[in-house]
Amino acid sequence: MPYVTPKTLRKDYDVIVVGSGAGGGQTAYTLAMEGVKVLMLEAGRKYDIVKETPMFQTNAEAPLRGAGTPEKPFGFHDATIDGGWQVPGEPYTQANDDPQQRFDWWRARMLGGRTNHWGRIALRNGPYDFKPRTRDGLGFDWPLTYEELAPYYDKVEMLIGVYGSNEGMENTPDSPEGVLLPAPAARVGERLVKQRAAQMGVPVVPIHRAVLTKALDHKSLPAKLHPGNARAQAILEKDMQRRAACFWATPCGRGCAIRATYQSPAVHLPPALDSGNLDIVCNAMAYEVVLGKNGKARGVRFIDKATGNHEEVHGRVVVLAASAAESVRILLNSRSANFPQGLANSSGLVGKYLMDTVGSDLGGQVPLLEGLPDHNEDGAGGSHVYSPWWLYQQQLKGELGFARGYHIELGTGKRMPSLDTGAGLQWLNGGTYGKSFKQDARRYYGSFVWFSGRGEMIPNEKSFCEIDPAVKDRYGIPVLRFHWQWSEHETRQAAHMQKTFAQIIEAMGGKTHHGPQLDGAKAIATGGSIIHEVGGAIMGADAKRSVVNRWSQTWDVDNLFLTDGAPFASNADKNPTLTIMALAWRTADHIVDRLRKKEL
Repeated sequence: MPYVTPKTLRKDYDVIVVGSGAGGGQTAYTLAMEGVKVLMLEAGRKYDIVKETPMFQTNAEAPLRGAGTPEKPFGFHDATIDGGWQVPGEPYTQANDDPQQRFDWWRARMLGGRTNHWGRIALRNGPYDFKPRTRDGLGFDWPLTYEELAPYYDKVEMLIGVYGSNEGMENTPDSPEGVLLPAPAARVGERLVKQRAAQMGVPVVPIHRAVLTKALDHKSLPAKLHPGNARAQAILEKDMQRRAACFWATPCGRGCAIRATYQSPAVHLPPALDSGNLDIVCNAMAYEVVLGKNGKARGVRFIDKATGNHEEVHGRVVVLAASAAESVRILLNSRSANFPQGLANSSGLVGKYLMDTVGSDLGGQVPLLEGLPDHNEDGAGGSHVYSPWWLYQQQLKGELGFARGYHIELGTGKRMPSLDTGAGLQWLNGGTYGKSFKQDARRYYGSFVWFSGRGEMIPNEKSFCEIDPAVKDRYGIPVLRFHWQWSEHETRQAAHMQKTFAQIIEAMGGKTHHGPQLDGAKAIATGGSIIHEVGGAIMGADAKRSVVNRWSQTWDVDNLFLTDGAPFASNADKNPTLTIMALAWRTADHIVDRLRKKEL
């Protein structure tokens, strides 16, 4: 497999892709399968999902019973390596000491990036989500429509494998017949949530997640994904047969050795490597896009973390997909006489309008779920159901006091026991020990419910990142400084989440723990903590008011593209990963077309 070093690189490539996650992986896959010679630069180390995924280990076998630490925020068995909200030697700074104006930046220095950790929730943006300003006068419209992107949503869903159902709900697009895999059955607690939430008019339907509930149709899908490309079809047919269906045992956040879930190293990179058209350099810390005398992107400079040497690679096209803020950092650090404020920044908007998802959580305990017969509720490694936003019409009429909506993710059931299974029960039993403690742990295990709101943030001028004038990382690269502020639209939305969650728990006959918090400024999660960072190089129809055009191509440098979350003009309540991949596939097709026409 062509993992190369700076000493074994080709002299020139057609395309250099910086980043190996959802955007970078999809871009490299599409290009390589179409015969384009691609070099991928990954800042982290190589990661082998087969050898490194703890498929069957229990939390009892892990240090601290699998509990989270600063190095492993989501627990010892989480797939993220060399990453988190803090990366040793790679700081970032805050412009304000106010905790409510803090932005926490999650990074994963490993092959596949954040796709190894993510929740696999794969929701399409709807028609309203691409034209939000037209609908309510706030934020920005995208310079493309849902209908234009829909064929690429179809392709991504068929390639990665997404389970779910079509429910015909407002601004929650259905997929064409035969695209989605069967949704797994709802768990007992999820069924109770559905029953009681219905009394409040809150829908609960099967969620869309990138997990194989059955083997992919390797006979018909390759031809649909790569029509007229027999070689790509043959490669993909073989690779699809190497992916097994989920056997409902291992949390997806650990990674998946059988490749039942979507991770870039499981889905995008193997067939791209099999094509012979992709080279990958790991431990390559990209920090600058190099321009040629003609004003076009000539290549990328990076630091070989193994040697500390500065290296330079060349290509006809450069694609940044390092994550929204990291790509912004590269652009801002790529200064020259032509671009003294950073590359592709003639609009002055590089780094501006950074967004995250609005988050707020509330949990409770439900007596009806106590004492259920023991049964396996592991399921597909995450939620089987969720609540899409259901108040579009009330919101449009101005009845809610905030302009954009949220969906509800929820958790119930007897998941794998951990250190906190019997801890923290004082709010229920007043505190026990010995035999009584053991009895309580058994009694309450599986009777808890958790609700998480995931809502839309409207881009604002006070949420952005810039280069810190003094601080550099361990490699001597200037770091980012973050500015952050939620608007009242977001804080009121968080308060609405809390009220709704408490009402559902009460309707289930349960009681909440610590809540609800009806002060939205206190209820809302810290910026960045939901790990849905997008924006910073927004897409638009006007070069003076955006950084990239409708093809994710920078206005200022026509052979420089961005295919991560940086071009997002808005951040709908839908988790952004599926949209990142759909846009990346569309952009890669555009690059292929222009390369063939010798326009790049």
